Amino acid sequence: MATPAFEEIAETFDFLEDWEERYRHVIELGKAMPAMDPALQVPATKVEGCASQVWIMPRIGGGVFDFQGDSDALIVRGLVAILHALYSGVPVGQVGAVDAPAELRRLGLEEHLSAQRSNGLRAMVERIRLLAANA
Repeated sequence: MATPAFEEIAETFDFLEDWEERYRHVIELGKAMPAMDPALQVPATKVEGCASQVWIMPRIGGGVFDFQGDSDALIVRGLVAILHALYSGVPVGQVGAVDAPAELRRLGLEEHLSAQRSNGLRAMVERIRLLAANA
C-alpha cells in the first residue's frame, strides 16, 4: 500500500550497497525537503518522544493527507522526508491502515538507528496517525 514516492525510496535503498550510502541518502532526502516555516514550529506541532526537535503540521485537503515537517537534526529530517513519502497523498481514512513498521522494515532502518531514533520514528508515525484520525 506504499505510495509511488515511498516505492522510489525503497528501490533506491535496494540499489545502494551499504548502510553508509543509505544513511547519506536519508540525509539528502532531508536536505531536499522544503523547509517548514519557523512560525509553525510551535509546541502544538512538536512531536513528543523524539530525542531531536521534530515538528509535524498536517495539510489535509480533498480528503487526502499531507503534512509539513522539520527537525533540527539532519538524519531525523531525512526520516521525516521518508514518512512524508509514505503518507503524502494517502486518503485520510486510510492513513491508519498504512503498515508503517512493515514498510520501514523494507528500508532496514530498525537495524541501523539508535534506540532513541527508533522511538522517535515510532512517535512520528503515531502523531501522523493521530492527526489523520482527528481530521
